[in-house]
Amino acid sequence: MWPRSPHREETTMHDHRRLGRDLDLFDTDPLMGAGLPYWLPDGAVVRHTLEEYVRDAERRAGYRHVYSPVLGKRELYEISGHWAHYSEDMFPPMDLGGEQVVLRPSLCPHHALIYRSRSHSYRELPLRIAELGGMYRSELSGVLGGLTRVRAIHLNDAHIFCTLDQAVEEAAAALRMIGEAYAALGIRPARHRLSLPGPGGKYVADPELWRRASAMLRDVLDRSGIAYEAVEGEAAFYGPKIDVQITDPGGRESTLSTVQIDFHQPERFDLHYIGPDGAKHRPVMVHRSVIGSMERAVAHLIEAHGGAFPAWLAPTQLVILPVSDAEMEHAVRLLRRCLDQGLRARLAAPEEGTLGARVRAARLVPYQAVIGSKEAADDHIALRLRDGRRLDPQPVDEALHHIGDIVARRDTHLWNG
Repeated sequence: MWPRSPHREETTMHDHRRLGRDLDLFDTDPLMGAGLPYWLPDGAVVRHTLEEYVRDAERRAGYRHVYSPVLGKRELYEISGHWAHYSEDMFPPMDLGGEQVVLRPSLCPHHALIYRSRSHSYRELPLRIAELGGMYRSELSGVLGGLTRVRAIHLNDAHIFCTLDQAVEEAAAALRMIGEAYAALGIRPARHRLSLPGPGGKYVADPELWRRASAMLRDVLDRSGIAYEAVEGEAAFYGPKIDVQITDPGGRESTLSTVQIDFHQPERFDLHYIGPDGAKHRPVMVHRSVIGSMERAVAHLIEAHGGAFPAWLAPTQLVILPVSDAEMEHAVRLLRRCLDQGLRARLAAPEEGTLGARVRAARLVPYQAVIGSKEAADDHIALRLRDGRRLDPQPVDEALHHIGDIVARRDTHLWNG
């Protein structure tokens, strides 16, 4: 069992770096390197659960998942434009067998190649390709911190290849997915930003491309009824984007989710589909990330909830608290029933301290099941909720079914009824 920090009670300072270590979610080691955090078991549970949520939402929205390598030839990024516009943020090339390969800074070029590998008809479009994949940025040591600025990033990325007429609706649907995810995660966006090119930046030189893409993204935001601010100097090098901004407890703002409409890379990679006229046509490429990187998303969730995650996301969903050793046998059987029903449960035995001490130690757990002699005899549990409510003793099956339903629906409320 991973040791618990003696300072777990100091969770009111909602800095994810401190909470992440105090709650045994993640850590770093100088031998691994700056900006390369590792995930401890409880943190891995949060991340895995978040990944499964996103994959499930994408499957239901018609996305198809792929895997692609984290390396690519330098030539790939020369074609995409990353080498000309973004190389200062990339790791230097490695020589392998007379070829130069690079740790990828983005998944976009790989997905363009996946699309290009097969011929496509207009009947197949929109084609939605999603991947939760690794990418790497050569961040300077001075800006690295916790999970928000790292060198190894795991991005919830997707690219939609579609016709020009489909692009606005596909981008609007991506914005709806982002809103649904934020509701399930208990995240409040600070604002929506239309990120446009600014003077002096390294942008693709194609004024018509920028005009069309910017107009379409304005249409997306207007159709969605979302208030936004247009800000120059925040665009990607290849096109404008909608950024969903969040703020940390210190008021610092960052981008969590994005939607982009891209005419540039389909042209650079000579992508096409066969239209109803039998001729080749250029698709539009919609980039979207529902919750951005796993690192930044989990950092924000830690800070937004102070470690008290929604029940469906919590590392431990239910802790079992037998009042004395006499209830241990019943508590062990209850633990098995919880695990068999898919709940993440653990047993806090009397040897770990008084009942009051164990209750305080588990205060971030959504549900505490207290087992006294009467509950053990009646096969009941007396639930204490994280928000301080105490429920009357109820049959075990009834309580576990109710909790399981809340978790399955990814409800942010602890109890209904």
